[in-house]
Amino acid sequence: MSIPGFTEEAVTAAGVPLNVAAAGSGSPILLLHGFPETHLAWRHVAPALAERHRVICPDLPGYGASGAPGDSVEAHSKRNTATIMVELMRQLGHERFALVGHDRGALVAYRAALDHPDVVTHVGMIDVIPAQDMWASLTGVAGAFAFHLYLLAQPSDLPERMIGADPDLFFGHFIDGWAPEPTTIPPDVRAAYLDAARAPAAIHAICQDYRAGAFVDPQHDTDDRKAGRTIDVPALAIWQDPGDMQLPFDPEAVWRSWAPDLRTAVLPGGHFLPEARPSDVTRAIGELLDARA
Repeated sequence: MSIPGFTEEAVTAAGVPLNVAAAGSGSPILLLHGFPETHLAWRHVAPALAERHRVICPDLPGYGASGAPGDSVEAHSKRNTATIMVELMRQLGHERFALVGHDRGALVAYRAALDHPDVVTHVGMIDVIPAQDMWASLTGVAGAFAFHLYLLAQPSDLPERMIGADPDLFFGHFIDGWAPEPTTIPPDVRAAYLDAARAPAAIHAICQDYRAGAFVDPQHDTDDRKAGRTIDVPALAIWQDPGDMQLPFDPEAVWRSWAPDLRTAVLPGGHFLPEARPSDVTRAIGELLDARA
């Protein structure tokens, strides 16, 4: 499958082979997907943005048809992935660009904005909070709703062995459970996600991504906090309406502490908001891009 109107190509950036879909013309914007998806997560949003912008949608390193950034946990850090994404955009001719991510992609997005402030012009994060804040919030029964964060981060090969026994059951649990409306991820897209995630190499890369999220990324956040570093470009944070569920954190307060020039939106539809509420997400991104950098 591919995003309608987008051309896919293989691009090697920082030594990592990446599958990249692109279309449109105008100021560039990089869109990064989350777990356990591929660049197809932007199949509704990307074509709408491409009417005014050059839109680039890669599979994250280790996901989809992109190769892993290496085998070490450190290689899967959001800092390293952000560097790979900056190099990708540079190779495509974009020295400065906007960046919006969902879930794991959002963790890369805010890290890129912090580490490369001269490159990222606007940044958006969808339905996630920074690693340091996330781990600090998961106390008591709140951790039950994020059990995969603990499982995937186990330092042994236990998660690879468990997931490998029935990867479609494991990844399907999140695809189905995080999308309360069945039409959000139709059968052909669901099948594409599962096909990309079930390979042993993909399972290992995803686990390494989450290990980095537990044992590497939070320290980078902590260092930034101590240094007083913030995101100094126009920023957007979108999160799902939790309904009756009480969140163990305040998303707006968390993100405003990192990004003073912040816009926010709360949308119904579950976790996969670019797929569940594409028009609202596209509108919010468009308003972000219209902000003066």
